[in-house]
Amino acid sequence: MKTTKYYIAAITAYVIWGFFSLVLKPIHEYPSLDILFYRVFSCSFLMLLIAFAFKRKRIKETIETFRSLPVSEKKKTILLNIGGSFFLMANWFTFIYVMNHVSVKATSLAYLVCPILTTLLAYFILKEKLTKTQWLAVGMSISGCLLLSYADIMDMFFSIIIGFTYACYLVSQRVNKGFDKFIVLTFHITLSALFLLPFYSAYSGPVPTDFKFYFCIETIAVFFTIIPLFLNLYALSGINSSTVGMLLNINPMIAFVLANVVYKEKITPLQILAYSIIFMAVLVFNTHHFFGMKQKRSIC
Repeated sequence: MKTTKYYIAAITAYVIWGFFSLVLKPIHEYPSLDILFYRVFSCSFLMLLIAFAFKRKRIKETIETFRSLPVSEKKKTILLNIGGSFFLMANWFTFIYVMNHVSVKATSLAYLVCPILTTLLAYFILKEKLTKTQWLAVGMSISGCLLLSYADIMDMFFSIIIGFTYACYLVSQRVNKGFDKFIVLTFHITLSALFLLPFYSAYSGPVPTDFKFYFCIETIAVFFTIIPLFLNLYALSGINSSTVGMLLNINPMIAFVLANVVYKEKITPLQILAYSIIFMAVLVFNTHHFFGMKQKRSIC
């Protein structure tokens, strides 16, 4: 199907993010703001370097496209991109703080809540239509999240904050069309860096000297930020934000396994049941795509 490549892009992004804790936990002793500062500054520097070295033609085309827009569309585009940058930055900070100071499971739950919030925002704001089967999947996800929140209400509180910021980012970027995705992402991250720069001297700690810190930061910047975010934006150009949001459940399922296997966080039978329900919800939500692929193969 024509949408298969967009599904692959989204799935790849969320599989990568599922292993994020492996490079974030080793630097948990550093303040969350320091990790955020160095992550954003590093990403911005790398993306600007790539953009001006290899994408100067795309930059000119993007500027020309923006100039050709009507005044109302220009205002809309500016708002979408400033808003996208803000939501992205807010999501990163809350994620890092909760990961390092609350629990891995709380961040895992956040990206289970996020697909539900994304689907609801897309339905009410973007008027994206859902089938009865997809609404059933949303209901299954809600029931799974309620089971998880029953075990720890504070985890749910932090999870809603993280999930809402990323849901807003996904929905806003679904309608942010007509521009090169790498250039758009470069703008989002660079604007975040410029916003954070005045706060660096006042709120940052001593300059890290440990090689491990910089190795982890650069790994986060390239493999856990630039690549998956680009894939995420690419996926949004071909499939609905509600679908991209639902596939996001792949991320916390991997994180959930790591929380138990690697970090030895206690896992209860109730949590296993809840994650199983949410996993089934992802399959149910995307049955139309699976059946479409099957029918195409049978025709061929």
